[in-house]
Amino acid sequence: MKSYWKILRTALLMLSVSLCTFAETLNASTPRSRSADVKPRVIITADPELDDSNSLLRYLLYSSDFRTEGLIYASSQFHWKGDGKGTLAVPDGMDYRRLKVKPCPCTSWRWNPDERFIDDAVALYSKVYPNLRRHKRGYPTPASLKDRIRWGNVAFDGEMSEDTPGSDLIKTVLLDDDDAPVYLHAWGGQSTIARALKSIEDTYKGTIRWNAIREKIIRKAVIHPSGDQDDTYAKYIKPHWPEIRYQLTLDAVNLSYFAHDAVSADDALYFSAPWTQKNISARGRAGSFYYVWGDGRQMVAGDKFDYFGFAGKSADELQREGYNIWTPIRPKGSFIGEGDTPTFLNLIDNGLKGYLDDSFGGWGGYLDPAPRLVSMREFNGPFSTPVRAPTHPFLAAAQRDFAGRLAWSQATSYGAANHHPIIILGMPTTLSAKPGTTLSLKGRTRDPDGDKVSLTWWLLEEKGGTFHKQVLNQRVNGQAVFVVANTAKAGDRIQIVAEATDAGKPALTRYEKIIVTVH
Repeated sequence: MKSYWKILRTALLMLSVSLCTFAETLNASTPRSRSADVKPRVIITADPELDDSNSLLRYLLYSSDFRTEGLIYASSQFHWKGDGKGTLAVPDGMDYRRLKVKPCPCTSWRWNPDERFIDDAVALYSKVYPNLRRHKRGYPTPASLKDRIRWGNVAFDGEMSEDTPGSDLIKTVLLDDDDAPVYLHAWGGQSTIARALKSIEDTYKGTIRWNAIREKIIRKAVIHPSGDQDDTYAKYIKPHWPEIRYQLTLDAVNLSYFAHDAVSADDALYFSAPWTQKNISARGRAGSFYYVWGDGRQMVAGDKFDYFGFAGKSADELQREGYNIWTPIRPKGSFIGEGDTPTFLNLIDNGLKGYLDDSFGGWGGYLDPAPRLVSMREFNGPFSTPVRAPTHPFLAAAQRDFAGRLAWSQATSYGAANHHPIIILGMPTTLSAKPGTTLSLKGRTRDPDGDKVSLTWWLLEEKGGTFHKQVLNQRVNGQAVFVVANTAKAGDRIQIVAEATDAGKPALTRYEKIIVTVH
């Protein structure tokens, strides 16, 4: 009798496993479409570079627009904590190679033993949260963000030998029942992301569930990197998970350390000391948290690559003191950098919907149609003055918008700050048209603060090109006319942008986008 029940239980168990596997396989083969009504799921991994800290501040001020699943400490070739056991290692990054006198082998590299920049940013957010939520719904509670802070694989450059709380969190989110895309932002190295994927592979490969699990991860995971800062993408992720979307972008708003000289003269205004001081540094607690040139601060005391806090010293003077000068000295109070911010700019709810389709452009640029592995170990030369780019169609608006969020963090009432205008389109957002068709574009605006609003229409170039504003035939009262070119081919998609900017301070911009498919 026991044998009969044992056989029956075994059969039922096998049937249950089979049904589970069938459901997973069916789900894996049915990609979930990305919806504009659902906030994107985001996990941030960041190393303790000051531009990561600046990017994190901007991210938190926009956290109303995301479902933040994790805020994770990470290492890179530029920063690693060490294993706490006194193990000596030699950095293998471009910054270390520039040093004439090599200080390593060492037990850690450019890492504060009391590092807590993510915790500090969330603590700052908790202080301005009451003000932020007066201006927009959806800001997560400080407690919910604090609950999502984890330590990832930080011991050494590219170390991914063991599971960590950070890799476990990524693994859990990728395996959960929510099938929405998970945007994995790698602001430092990708070793914590790689470890999570390896743990999934180690757990399920060779089991009956592996194929379904693998397809699920490929469908959900989207890596938004700031280069391959520890080579774990090249060495592990790409060889083992080549199908995972790896979204480098083209033509994003430039917020790099070199932005002052790389952007147009008009755009450079938004990195100047007067603009930065007025619109960022002077904005209370949040503004003072933001690193600017000559503010007297270093992420790690004595770091010979972090000379940004010094004011009144020339490059020659700093070099004589042992500092490695790898970007030009700027005036006190100027913008330093937010090199990682472009990874999430297209996820912001500004009306451009840049993350809903790979060909949609936005503040974060376009998806690179043929992304190349960008190892940060490749760049080992001195800095040079870049050629200035044309004025970017989004940079001024993006910077003013950041200034607006900082103003929200300081304003204790709704009426004490400016808010975005609203566009009401008098037409569908998706259209189908033949070559030569004339389209009448209709829209109107209103402003919650009663400010005057200007509405313009323009074309956004297709994916793979450079951003360019082609102004349409504007008419009065927010109307415009667009003629589909006779040379357009069936299947072509044309992006028409409605851009509304108010007269508030700072002036804020909202967009809507109409997609015309040629048939």
